[in-house]
Amino acid sequence: MSTETFAPDRPYRLSPSVALRPEPFGALVYDFTTRKLSFLKTRLLVDVVRALDDAPDAHAALRSAEVPDDDHDRYLDALAGLVSAGTIEVRGD
Repeated sequence: MSTETFAPDRPYRLSPSVALRPEPFGALVYDFTTRKLSFLKTRLLVDVVRALDDAPDAHAALRSAEVPDDDHDRYLDALAGLVSAGTIEVRGD
């Protein structure tokens, strides 16, 4: 588990030890380091996580994935949980 605090104004990426496998509900998440299996429960959240690699910050990733404005807080909370779990990490640009 990461001790990193989520800051939506920073750039993020999928952690290098993590792989996503698309599924009808979203994606399976497997961490090859911890051997932990988890889930992304919506396809839109998968789109957000994939958008992180090219976005200057988490807010831009939400816009890129076309997350409705009313849902931004919910998705930022989900990203904070993914940072805490070590699924995503700050990108060192």
